[in-house]
Order: sequence, then C-alpha cells, then structure tokens
Amino acid sequence: MSHAHDHHPDHVGHDHAGHGHHGHHGHGHGAADFTRAFAVGVTLNAIYVVVEAVFGVMANSLALLADAGHNFGDVLSLALAWLAAWLSRKAPTPRYTYGLSPSSILAALANAVLLVLVTGGIAWEAVLRFLHPEPTGGITMLAVAAGGIVINGATAMMFVRGRKDDLNVRSAFLHLASDAVVALGVVITGGLIMLTHWLWLDPAISLVISIVIVWGTWSLLREGLNLALAAVPANIDRGKVLDYLGALPGVTEVHDLHIWGMSTTETALTAHLVRPGADVDDDLLARVCGELKSRFSIHHATLQIEAGATDQPCALAGHAGV
Repeated sequence: MSHAHDHHPDHVGHDHAGHGHHGHHGHGHGAADFTRAFAVGVTLNAIYVVVEAVFGVMANSLALLADAGHNFGDVLSLALAWLAAWLSRKAPTPRYTYGLSPSSILAALANAVLLVLVTGGIAWEAVLRFLHPEPTGGITMLAVAAGGIVINGATAMMFVRGRKDDLNVRSAFLHLASDAVVALGVVITGGLIMLTHWLWLDPAISLVISIVIVWGTWSLLREGLNLALAAVPANIDRGKVLDYLGALPGVTEVHDLHIWGMSTTETALTAHLVRPGADVDDDLLARVCGELKSRFSIHHATLQIEAGATDQPCALAGHAGV
C-alpha cells in the first residue's frame, strides 16, 4: 500500500472482529452442523460400495461395478469434504493467517477431478463391454441397486439444508442425489434384462451413468477451479460492488478492488477508496463493511482510505482489479 497517501486500512472494525470471531466461528458452526451427516454418509456409502462391488462381480454386472466405482468416488469426496470442514474450524496462526479454511476449496476441486477420472474408467469399460457382451444377473442388479436408492436418497437429504451456502456441502448433496437417480436407472435396467435378455442394456446404462456424472460434475469443477484461481465468486456481482463503493459519501475514485473466496463459504474484499479532504470515519467504515456482508455476502473487507492530496498517485491505481 502506498505510504505517500493519507490512508486508513480497516480490517474492518466490523470485520477484523467479525472475521476473527463472528465470521470464522460462524463458518465453523455451519460446518459442524454437518459433521454427523458426513459421518453417516461416509459410513453407509463405504459399506454399500463393498456390497455393490461384491455382488457386481458375482452378477457379472458392469452397471453395478460402475455404480460401485462412482460411489467409491463419493466416499472419498465426502471424506475430503469432511476433512476440509474440520480444518476450516482451525484458528489462524502466524503462518496461516486465514486459518485452514482455504482447504475447502482444494477439497472441492479435488472431488471434481476425482469424479471425472472415475467417469473415464467407467465409460471405457462400457465401450469394451459393448464390443464383448457378457451375461449379467438381472435380479441381483435390481436388488442391490434398490438398496442404493434408499441409502443415497436418505443421506442426500441430510445435506439439503446447506447446499446453497457451501460448495462442499452442495457437492455432497449432488453426488448423493445423482447416485440415487443412477441407482434407479440400474434397477430399471435389471428389470429390463430379466424381461428381454438384452445384454447391451448393461453397458448402455453404464454410459448413461457416465454422462450423468460428467453433467453434474462440470459445474463443480469449474467453480472449484475459479475459487482456486481467486476469481470473483459466482454469487457476487463485482460491478454492483464497485458501484456501491463509488457512491459512498465523499468517494471520488475506487481502485485496486479485489474480491475472492477465502473458502467455499467466506469471501474477502480489498479496495482503495479516494475521499479528498475527508477525515477517517470509523463509523462509515463499520457501516460499509456491515452492508458488504449483508448485501453482497462479503465477510472480510479491508478498505484503504486515501485523501488524494499528493501529486504522486497511488502505485496500485490503474492495476487490474480497478
């Protein structure tokens, strides 16, 4: 920050306290609410993966094995999201000044990449099975997949409340909900194979599963990558934030504006506000930070006030982020 200017960096009267106590602990409590959901989801799905894989081999069903692979990916995803939620509650340290909450971004990105890799293996095996069809046990497919509808549907409902506020929770919900839909498809396939003896239905449903996974994973991959690259979160309109800051009393210029995700639930902002001839107004700063949080879901704002009373412009004026 340029020392040539009269400036007042505010780690937010609201905000330094807000992030360190209200904001960070609020995030921790939000994550803690899903600790039981993560535990139940990981346990039930891990058991189901073993059962599904065993019966998939016994029934020679690629659809069951494909779904088992997908569910195994979900177990890892849930475990990673659970770990990230736990790490995000760790207090900041002199080295990790934001705490470990950014780990939730890494977990979301890793989950999306993992699912894409699993999907590639499923699709490849389905293509091979099309070329070399093999008989499958329709009744086994039907029975095992029916259990998946119940398990995945029930655990998905445990995450439905937080799916709009946390990318990791939304990831868990979407994976489990899609698993329930996919399991329904496997049930239908098992019934059709029993009635028609069409062996191509097994690899066909596997390809459908692959398409469903890719469709549901793409947005998670894109959003996780954007957060990892410190892009403006998708739920925040940067232009409206800039307009709001520019319309503040006495502000003639806003520059070096940056907005990025500190985690999958918290957003940070830094900006320089030029207010010629104005004194530092702590009440105004507190109000601005409160409105940034309530109107734009920006939890940690740092604002530098510049009087603009020098011939030497701010070194950061005109940089990207203006």
